[in-house]
Amino acid sequence: MCGIDEAGRGPWAGPVVASAVILPTSGVPEGLNDSKKLTAQRRNDLAGHIRASSLVGVGIADPQEIDELNIRQATFLAMARAVADLPSPPSFALIDGRDAPDVGCPAQAVIKGDGRSLSVAAASIIAKTYRDAIMVAADAEYPGYGFARHKGYGTAAHQTALNKLGITPLHRKSFAPVRARMALDVESP
Repeated sequence: MCGIDEAGRGPWAGPVVASAVILPTSGVPEGLNDSKKLTAQRRNDLAGHIRASSLVGVGIADPQEIDELNIRQATFLAMARAVADLPSPPSFALIDGRDAPDVGCPAQAVIKGDGRSLSVAAASIIAKTYRDAIMVAADAEYPGYGFARHKGYGTAAHQTALNKLGITPLHRKSFAPVRARMALDVESP
């Protein structure tokens, strides 16, 4: 059985990342919890333990796919990709949330699953740390946006950078704040 969770549904920029994790039958890393309830350092430490002891798959839907499909369908695509990325196919999946999309095996949605299932908690940690690393790397590629700090989420600093610098290829053009900034570019002479 694998647990599946995602990170990055709400940001204005960057991919949505999903992870699928099959924990070992023994030697499960201690301290697994919803990634949002852990410090960044604790998440990173646990991610290393999870990768060393478990089967891990990661799936990504990029900003263009998010714009083409919508965030919900892009999230489902990333989840299916995460399961396909596992070194061994699972026979069943627990998925954090209300929906159980087609991920290539029978699945059940579990609301607040990252706090109720160790495998879903592990998946939430992997997805979050993987996505955070992408956004930290993006900070170097797109200086001035603050991606390393806000990870693409809609903060005041991100809005200021968006207004001043415009959009990047990482921005989700279907999201209202980015669409509004694009409209300004069209209206300018």
